[in-house]
Amino acid sequence: MSKKNVLSYVQHLLGIGHVKRSVTLARSMLQKGMEVTIVSGGENVPVVDDSGIRFIQLPSIKASNREFESLIDSAGRQISDEFKILRRNTLLEIFKVTDPDILVIELYPFGRRQLEFELLPLLEMARELKPRMKIICSVRDILVEKNKPHRDKEMIERAKQYFDLILVHGDPRLIPFDKTFPKANEISHLIQYTGYVVDLEKVKKEKVSKKSSEIVVSSGSGAVGENLLKLAIKARPFTQAKDDPWRILVGYSMSETVFNSLKRSEERGLIVERARPDFISLLKNCRLSISQGGYNTLMEILSTGANSISIPYAGGHETEQTLRTRLLADLGLIRQIPEVDLTLNKMVKMINLALAEPINLQHDIDLSGASKTADIVYKLV
Repeated sequence: MSKKNVLSYVQHLLGIGHVKRSVTLARSMLQKGMEVTIVSGGENVPVVDDSGIRFIQLPSIKASNREFESLIDSAGRQISDEFKILRRNTLLEIFKVTDPDILVIELYPFGRRQLEFELLPLLEMARELKPRMKIICSVRDILVEKNKPHRDKEMIERAKQYFDLILVHGDPRLIPFDKTFPKANEISHLIQYTGYVVDLEKVKKEKVSKKSSEIVVSSGSGAVGENLLKLAIKARPFTQAKDDPWRILVGYSMSETVFNSLKRSEERGLIVERARPDFISLLKNCRLSISQGGYNTLMEILSTGANSISIPYAGGHETEQTLRTRLLADLGLIRQIPEVDLTLNKMVKMINLALAEPINLQHDIDLSGASKTADIVYKLV
């Protein structure tokens, strides 16, 4: 019996959370004996380990700013109609060559509406050429608040028209999908929860060394978080950890200008470097993590048991990180400072509190989303 083939489409526009989650899912599918191709529409991400996965890069697109006002190419130009046609044709050719048994679309139809110029032709081709093929939507637990009821109606129509299954990567005991998508009851027959996605195999493999005193400060690998990193550097001399080693991790999407300005802050005991692929190991061995509140980072914190402070990203219309961070803080699993309240004084106080009273991360949140998703897909094919 030949291996079953999965084609996974993902587009990241600002941070790298979407593509990182897709890679984690793909790795679990590989372990089940499936062949996986990821086609990515965002910029290349050096920190993501895609070994063993066929990874195809489309001509890249990213958001022009924190408000996602428009889409631009890698050179910073507004994407043209010719560029859209190139992307669409490339994607359709990949589908025909790959000839998948399963098509996984990340986030759409619950987001990425700007990419319909290529997604709708892909979905139409999939239904026309392989009508019995299963099409899956892979979506995180929380949607960004839109306040546009007509968009909700469109999402429902697209879900019913094209998708066989909607995999929600969350635990409804923490937050059900209908909390941020009230119309979820209209497609409840399509929805299946998987638990949260984190690379538990990697977490298990990483060893805990003699307990480190290191403070790890990160802002993900997205283009935002500069203020968080700068404030952490300023806060260090006023904290109870001023004599401990601090590691500042700068996302790859931050400009060289920003990186170099942060790099100039280096001194004895303070390291500034680009984001690293061994972030899980750093979390597992740190005294304290100070980070943004992205899906992947929070799940890695929960899985490693790291003592943590989160400053969720709330730029533009983003509400997702704030909500998830608040839910976990209410359970006593992390400490948080809302981005709007972030000041030097508050950061110093929160760091000293976290050092004095580390959080004991005992919880029953389902973190088996990677293996459960692979099981579901395996059974479908």
